[in-house]
Amino acid sequence: MDEDELREWAADSRAALRDSPDEFGVLVDMRDLKLLNDDEQRVMRDGQQHYQDAGMVRSSVILDSAILTLQFRRLAQDSGIYDWERDINAETTDDWHQQAVDWLVDGIDPDYQ
Repeated sequence: MDEDELREWAADSRAALRDSPDEFGVLVDMRDLKLLNDDEQRVMRDGQQHYQDAGMVRSSVILDSAILTLQFRRLAQDSGIYDWERDINAETTDDWHQQAVDWLVDGIDPDYQ
């Protein structure tokens, strides 16, 4: 995704989140995403913050690269949503889907498994 596509995602998300429940979780498959530049990271951070403001209580983000996973963890820590978001590298674990669901449903932290 480039910056324009990320801005489109953010706008689409804002529209979809208008009717969201008071609390919800999301599982996001970003295995095809490439590293984000500074401007793209800013758009992503703003979008993530909007989800949290709309009621997101947990999110699982699936990535397919150690470097991208580190980038997203840093983004989550910088934006203050690390308490609610877990970034899972599907490249290093076969049970990424189960880890994502366990985090969303039961709060089982994949960072400590």
